[in-house]
Amino acid sequence: MKKITLLLVLLCMSVVVKAQQHKIPSSIKEFVKARVDTDKNVGIVVGYINGDAIEYFSYGKTALTNGTDVNENSVFEIGSISKTFTTIMLSDQVLQGNMKLSDPISKYLPEGVKVPTQNDKEITLKDLATHSSGLPRMPDNFTPANPNNPFADYSVEQVYSFLSAHELSRDIGESYEYSNYGMGLLGHILELKSGKGYEALMIEKIANTYGMGDTRIAFTPAMKARLAKGHTAGREAENWDINSLAGAGGIRSTASDMVKFIKANMTPQDTPMSKAMQLSHQSAYSNAAQNFEMGLGWHYANTGDSKKVIWHNGGTGGYRAFAGFIEGTQKGVVVLTNSTESIDDLGLAVLDPTRKLTLPKKVEEITVAEEVLETYVGKYELTPEFHIVVTRTGQQLFVQATGQPQFEIFASAQNEFFLKVVEASVTFNKDANGKVESLTLHQGGQNVPGKKIE
Repeated sequence: MKKITLLLVLLCMSVVVKAQQHKIPSSIKEFVKARVDTDKNVGIVVGYINGDAIEYFSYGKTALTNGTDVNENSVFEIGSISKTFTTIMLSDQVLQGNMKLSDPISKYLPEGVKVPTQNDKEITLKDLATHSSGLPRMPDNFTPANPNNPFADYSVEQVYSFLSAHELSRDIGESYEYSNYGMGLLGHILELKSGKGYEALMIEKIANTYGMGDTRIAFTPAMKARLAKGHTAGREAENWDINSLAGAGGIRSTASDMVKFIKANMTPQDTPMSKAMQLSHQSAYSNAAQNFEMGLGWHYANTGDSKKVIWHNGGTGGYRAFAGFIEGTQKGVVVLTNSTESIDDLGLAVLDPTRKLTLPKKVEEITVAEEVLETYVGKYELTPEFHIVVTRTGQQLFVQATGQPQFEIFASAQNEFFLKVVEASVTFNKDANGKVESLTLHQGGQNVPGKKIE
């Protein structure tokens, strides 16, 4: 569940680079600076691994107000990168002979918990680990008391209740559908099998093994003191406490720790956890119709010279994260930000120089008369199911799309407005009589018209 971030003030920035030999290209560094300077991100930390050489590049602040410079020891939420920890721990259980990927998940769940089937096929551990179980992205009984910390009150009882009542809409294994619920359930199954909480198991198997003292689910006092506060829509965001579905996205970490994690994944050794990591990288699911293939939890991408990138990203209410490496090499990257503006393109570009990054530009704002702004107020239909509502408070216009929060828009021309929270803009269009009849949403290279219906 990803939100958008708006930054309200310019920041005083500093650069922290630690390496005897600079390995991060200057173009990447300039892109990072531009992302922060144009208010796309509050702070960004990049950790680049090239063999034994490690370089960090940090730019921005830990908070909009009274923040300090971010660095490789700043603490971030890594979101769904936690899923790779889950599948590595599953792989460890498989290699120890304690579990099989083909095991039905019903084998590990309490009596009384009903697991849905389809055409006499049962959901297996591998189905959960490859997002091919047929379970949805999120359960339909997810009704958080606090939307700003939405997982905090989602209980194990609710996990079981959803599973017991759910009916699959397609065959198991038929297609890939990313499922936070499914991976969270897999993490819970590992808890049941080990008799330990997810965090305790993760610390034992991974964090302690690789000296990752700042990788936890619950903040230690030291982590809390170095927290890069999350941001969304120009405001500080609450941290997400993910308990019952911790295996889907509950881990907090630092760039320094995550570099250790990625380096361990790139360096095969004759140790149990190294072997588990290697197993998790191997192809575990493919779908020709979707032109898709993945490992256990890990996703694949290709570089311009056809090398395989093994990667995962993550996002919570105030953070985005990316981690990946090129298969068969010692080149890897970690990118963390305390904003909800994606940094996937940045992470992939570090690994693949053929990927082009477009430097964001800061658009100059102008003032538009209130009587003109008022003509833009209304409801616009882009599709029968998707609308944008435009409202005004004084000289400030706001837009709210169906199912999304409300955001400010800023004038760059009398009828052209832009969002600071995402690469998007809106043009208001008039008919021959000068009456506003529609808008056009410009985003992701598309221009989507919407007729004014109210």
